[in-house]
Amino acid sequence: MTLALVIPNYNHHIAIEKTLTDLAQYQLPCYLVDDGSDEQTRYILQALADKFSWVTLIQHPYNRGKGAAVMSGLRQAYRDGFSHALQVDADGQHNLADIPLMISASEQQPNALISGQPQYDESVPKGRLYGRYITHFWVWVETLSFDIQDSMCGFRVYPLAATEQLFSQQALGERMDFDIEVMVKLHWQGTPVVHVPTNVIYPEDGISHFQGVKDNVRISWMHTKLFFGMLGRLPRIIAMQNQSDQSLQTTQHWSAMSERGSFWGIKFLAQCYRLGGHWLCRAVMYPVICYFFITGKTARDASLAFLHRVQQQQPNHPQLNRPVSWRDSLKHFFAFGNAALDRIDAWCDRINLAQVDFNDRHILANQVATGRGAVLIVSHLGNMELCRAISSHQQKVKVNVMVLTQHAENFNKVLQQLNPQSSLNLIHVNELDPSTAMLLQQKVDQGEIVVIAADRTSSSSQGRVTYLPFLGQDAAFPQGPFILASLLDCPVYTLFCIRQHGRYQVYVEHLSDTLKGPRAGRTARLTDAMTQYSQRLAHFAQLAPMQWFNFFDFWRKDELVTRNHPPSPSRAAPLPTQDR
Repeated sequence: MTLALVIPNYNHHIAIEKTLTDLAQYQLPCYLVDDGSDEQTRYILQALADKFSWVTLIQHPYNRGKGAAVMSGLRQAYRDGFSHALQVDADGQHNLADIPLMISASEQQPNALISGQPQYDESVPKGRLYGRYITHFWVWVETLSFDIQDSMCGFRVYPLAATEQLFSQQALGERMDFDIEVMVKLHWQGTPVVHVPTNVIYPEDGISHFQGVKDNVRISWMHTKLFFGMLGRLPRIIAMQNQSDQSLQTTQHWSAMSERGSFWGIKFLAQCYRLGGHWLCRAVMYPVICYFFITGKTARDASLAFLHRVQQQQPNHPQLNRPVSWRDSLKHFFAFGNAALDRIDAWCDRINLAQVDFNDRHILANQVATGRGAVLIVSHLGNMELCRAISSHQQKVKVNVMVLTQHAENFNKVLQQLNPQSSLNLIHVNELDPSTAMLLQQKVDQGEIVVIAADRTSSSSQGRVTYLPFLGQDAAFPQGPFILASLLDCPVYTLFCIRQHGRYQVYVEHLSDTLKGPRAGRTARLTDAMTQYSQRLAHFAQLAPMQWFNFFDFWRKDELVTRNHPPSPSRAAPLPTQDR
């Protein structure tokens, strides 16, 4: 790998000498491009080129734009035999100490475009910051992905062969639209994009050449052209993604499915929520959901299969068409998005107990009054999160929730920014093991509630499932949550929270005083509890099918699927028992 620097400059005479002085330590050849600067700047740049022997000055006779200056530098570097070029702005915005990180990332992935991902301080103009979110959204639409997390940062390493191929085939904008357009079109061309977090400042004496009206119109026109360019690629992109989905559908365990949607994408939705509430968030979210619906064949097929089963159990179900069609599945996807907004509402204290029908609250109140904790067995049906948020706001009941955070990491990070209280009392686990049991035992002894979802097998549960009838066919239910509840030796309840008639309904039902008991009857005791749970889950799933949020094949044989971490002998060992 051979690397050169490219610095576009138009009338930046204040910070350029310091920038070059700081760059000298890296001993990299540099192409300094004077984009038709005024006489004073031309004189300074010529003097600096004479001072620093590693600097080559390229001069435009008149101002053509930042994009044109960058292209001149990149093409000259390519002609001179360099494989990569690192673009740096002349005004001192970029943290040059991150150059080794950028170079390292490029060495690890030499075919990728390495781009800085700005981490701003308070110096960033708010108008510029919020404007970036609009561009982020359109770039995600234009690439039909969240691969590009920031397309406006001018601190990046270009793979010159791929870049020259693009330049020779297409005309690109030569001004402030260049940074965005070149990144999108390189992505279309198949160039991977890798982001490296970097601090970016806006110097007090900095000079900005961004022309508000002209450049915004120019960028808007560029996004229009890119959008229609994306439409021409849409069938091929969807076919490729569906083909990839199909290859994984028959073997992949749900825990191996990564969260769809980047941190910045979800954060953008959160900003829309802050600014415009539900109406603005839905206006942005619904097109994104439509994209995921079109491209997510695995989730779409799982949704249709589930809804078909519900209709087979209830042929005249009021919420489903006859026969079930893709329209029902799309409604199912939208319901998932709306439930996410309700989760945010709950944590931002926009939903309170007056809006929730919780007729069974006395059951938990009586349990807490005894000073002894309990286990709540829940599911990925409806919005159990609402109960946890309300309990945390009221601070009457301490609720601890076991979560596999990696499957909603981006959403949880943004939720925590909206309300730091949202991450309280989350217990992060990868599997149910003895150390987890010891921690939860302390919680129960302190009179706290422990919440465990029991409708998904874990990445290490192979061989530790029980097949039970569920909507007309046996499905695998994990034994771990019920084994853990038996170790804790406390009352066990089921909890379901679903939305009906515009209000949330919470149902708490007693399952057992304790699942602990003699070893001889252990299997039958746990199977009976799991059967009761699966029957109640089936009941509420039929009552509110659009609130079933397990978008994978729930009935697939557990032993036939591929997991992230195949269980080793130590990981697959059953939990110890403490029978009387």
